[in-house]
Amino acid sequence: MPDYEIRSGDRAAFIVGLRELADFLTANPSVLVPRNASFSVLVDAADSTARREGAEHVAAPLGVPVEDIGEGYYDARRTFGPIAFNVIAIPPKEQQ
Repeated sequence: MPDYEIRSGDRAAFIVGLRELADFLTANPSVLVPRNASFSVLVDAADSTARREGAEHVAAPLGVPVEDIGEGYYDARRTFGPIAFNVIAIPPKEQQ
């Protein structure tokens, strides 16, 4: 059992929602869109090693490296045009 928790959602529902959004925007060209958008999967763990392992677990299928951004946080990001898919490993509240 890993020492980290991945906060992820319902994959099928997420994909359906993305398709519904794309179809809606295609059908309604007067609807403005953001310049950039992002989605994040969060990883929680008490220690730095477990946070990094969790982030690497999520980032591996994305084909992107995990970066130590300091103060106990880890980040990985893959972009699809102006849309970013992020992996963020966050320290416990008492360490933030």
